[in-house]
Amino acid sequence: MSRHTPFRPDDLPTERGAGLDDRPLSLSRPVDQEDHRIGSQEARVQLVDPADYESPFCAEALPGVRDLIREHRDALLFVFRHFPLVSQHPHAWHAAQAAEAAGAQNRFWEMHDHLLSHQHSLTDDELETHARALGLDLAAFARDRKDSKLSERIRRDALSGLHSGVAGTPTFFVNGERLEGGFRPQELEDAIEAALAASPS
Repeated sequence: MSRHTPFRPDDLPTERGAGLDDRPLSLSRPVDQEDHRIGSQEARVQLVDPADYESPFCAEALPGVRDLIREHRDALLFVFRHFPLVSQHPHAWHAAQAAEAAGAQNRFWEMHDHLLSHQHSLTDDELETHARALGLDLAAFARDRKDSKLSERIRRDALSGLHSGVAGTPTFFVNGERLEGGFRPQELEDAIEAALAASPS
């Protein structure tokens, strides 16, 4: 798991003092219409993933998450939230902006997967290359990457993660509660199965 101070110092406040054992256990902000989601809002299980596009562990978790989405279909709502650890990953913030700019063209999830599959190619020029590869409108992409409203969405996600006790990426929340342990496919599968067993059908 990637750990380090998240965000740019001039973008977000730095919260210090609490140890890992003192972190909150639940999401500070419930899933809402602003979130990037795959699945039904009425799904029995919500899996929320505050993540960083430059984190190798987030990329490692991606295939398992894809399998969960495919396997559980209508029973699972997957939610991605930004948590860029820019003190460790210098391209994480710009990558998040690129994902949001693609989202403005209704291509968020394609860019999301593409970025996690190209973690060693996240400079500004390379982000434009990725946008071209996805067939995006490059002028709109360049404009939207600088849109303060889209950056504020990243900041909102990141602060929510901070206030939810996220200390590294990836961190998963199942039905609002932080999943202790790792992000291996079997661990995620077990957590989803347990949540399904505990929820009414």
